[in-house]
Amino acid sequence: MRWSFFVLGVFVCLVGLVWILQGLNVLPGSRMSGEPFWAIMGAVAIAAGIGLGAVGRRLGRGAG
Repeated sequence: MRWSFFVLGVFVCLVGLVWILQGLNVLPGSRMSGEPFWAIMGAVAIAAGIGLGAVGRRLGRGAG
């Protein structure tokens, strides 16, 4: 269970990073490119991913 939270957190962080790069028009070629909304949503996704990773880590401490 703890690894699933951690892996999901890493995945959400990576998606958030892509969204930030597209929102800042660093990764062009999408309808999301150049839209500041996606840069903000990417930051929110990274924060959520860090939270999921922290939950996974906390669950890991209790199971040890």
